This record gives sequence, structure tokens and C-alpha cells, in this order.
Amino acid sequence: MVQNLKSDITTKFHIDFNWWKAQKRNFRIHLWNQLCSECRERFVSHRETEDIDWIEPDTAEVRRVDGLWQALRTCCSLKPGYITDQTPLATAAFRVFLANDNTPLSALELSEAIGRKTPETILDTLAGGKVYKGIRPVNTRCLVSP
Repeated sequence: MVQNLKSDITTKFHIDFNWWKAQKRNFRIHLWNQLCSECRERFVSHRETEDIDWIEPDTAEVRRVDGLWQALRTCCSLKPGYITDQTPLATAAFRVFLANDNTPLSALELSEAIGRKTPETILDTLAGGKVYKGIRPVNTRCLVSP
């Protein structure tokens, strides 16, 4: 199934949570698998992890967030080795989206964030016939979290 025949290196992508639901796949298992060893010790599984209160540093707004996702954003993604030359491209893109709270990014922006693949290579991978880790072109109906 081709996702978008008109995609180019400026087309925005994100993690489509509706894809995860439609595939009957557990997003939280994949989220847990991206944690560093330190956070895996804190969260021994993807189950029974509670939402936590998080204070946004810029706005001081308090909101409930997924504890696993927040650990990944504030700990794991900041460590050397979060994305390496050996990290598969789809996993690297997935980790970038997790770290940036699923803010939509283009292949050009992902190339800069990953630091090793051309925007064209990333576009060919993400806009091809296979959906990797739910990463798809942005569709406003899909921006809700799991």
C-alpha cells in the first residue's frame, strides 16, 4: 500500500497512533523497548506504569503524561548512544519522534536529527509501501496520543 505518491523531502511525518490500534499492536511495548537500561530498571515492564504529573519548563503548565514516554524524553534520549550509526533507520526515526513528543518532522528534518542518512533515503523508507513503527505522513485525524 503506497502511503502518499506526492511526498517529498518536506512532507511531514509522525507516529500515527491510529495505525497502532488498527494493527492491534501494543505501542507501549515498543515504547518500553526504546528505554535505556537505567529506565528499564525503574520500569520493569510496560505494564502498570502510571501517568505522572509533569511541569512544562516553558509554561509551568502541569499535565498528566505517560511515565515511560517522559522517561525516554528526559533521560534516555539525552544519553550518548540513543541513536548510533548502527541504529536501523526506522528505529532512529521512531526514537526521534518519541524524543520530540511526536512533533511532525520532514525527511529533511529527520536527516538532520539522525545525522547520517540523506533526506531522500529517509523519504524512500518512510513513504514507501511498508509502514515502519506507525510512522506515516501527517494527517490531522491521527495526531491524538494512544
